[in-house]
Amino acid sequence: MSPKYQNLMNKSVEAVPEYVPGKSTAQVAAEYGLNTKKIIKLNSNENPLGPSKKVRKAIRKNASAASLYPIADASDLREALFEYTGFPKENIMAAGPGMDSIIDGMNKIFVSPGDNVVIPVPTFTYYGISASAAGGIPVNVTREADFSVNVSKIKEAVTEKTKIIYVCTPNNPTGNIVTEAQVRELAGLNCILFLDEAYVEFSDADSLMNLVREYDNIVIGRTFSKAFGLAGMRIGYVIAPEWIVKKLLSVIPPFSVSTLSEVAAVAALSDKKHLQKSIELAKEGRKFLIETIAAKTPYKPYPSNGNFIIVDISPKTSKEAVDFLLRNEIIVRSCDSFEGIGKNTVRITIGTRKMNQKVVEALKKFK
Repeated sequence: MSPKYQNLMNKSVEAVPEYVPGKSTAQVAAEYGLNTKKIIKLNSNENPLGPSKKVRKAIRKNASAASLYPIADASDLREALFEYTGFPKENIMAAGPGMDSIIDGMNKIFVSPGDNVVIPVPTFTYYGISASAAGGIPVNVTREADFSVNVSKIKEAVTEKTKIIYVCTPNNPTGNIVTEAQVRELAGLNCILFLDEAYVEFSDADSLMNLVREYDNIVIGRTFSKAFGLAGMRIGYVIAPEWIVKKLLSVIPPFSVSTLSEVAAVAALSDKKHLQKSIELAKEGRKFLIETIAAKTPYKPYPSNGNFIIVDISPKTSKEAVDFLLRNEIIVRSCDSFEGIGKNTVRITIGTRKMNQKVVEALKKFK
């Protein structure tokens, strides 16, 4: 950056860390000299089945509308989400790009310079990045050895400066959940409780969205990127008290859900068979990977409620494991960028049975 203009920068963003995404297939192919068609990408928790046929048809049918502005408040999608969630449009807001924009919106509404957000780590890193950009101070609370949330520790971290508690359930990258009892206890604190349910469709536990009917400070974040196979369309939504939805609609950039993204999401919600197939594939693959890695390799997989698992590959490092798997045409995610998890853990997205088997065979050779 030019020193001449550096003094113009907002002081709150100077120390904001860069978000670390998973590598793309093209990046890996170029770096390791591999054939892109042979690489399996299991580092970003994407749906290996891709979008449904109904989604593809809807996009083709509406492609000519790409020259027009979309509906400002994504009302068609909100109506479809009413059918999916049971919550009226007044309690739903959809936005893009993805849930990230909703997290930004929450921080715009509630976080002023010097305010705190409490985050149990390891977890999705963007909560802290977004809060920092708003001038907030992330207060990280380390999870227990099994990565469960310690409510007492979170309560101890909450002060009069705390505006939001961010809890991911199922948690990315560890896959564990919080219970209804834990959420009720946290909801009694004088701050907003944001529950990120990006992976809830894959969970063996029920969604906690009905608590929005009881509490005026609970917000549920959701996405179309995972179970619905629309990561590239970047659509998130919230189920929240009406007063928060109204305020989010005022701070989120207008037209944030594109025309094609909206028709894709509406079509995805209508294809219940594809959704169920995606969920079943993830649950079956999750069970297979956990049981097989535990039985046939020296490494330790953790239980998960997401479409991914984490594996402790000690005494090897995550960097060594990722490099080895890349050379075997498999992209997984190193957990090094997640605070509170150490340097010996990788996250593996659940793929098809063939993909999962390839992962196991590679890990058997990794010594």
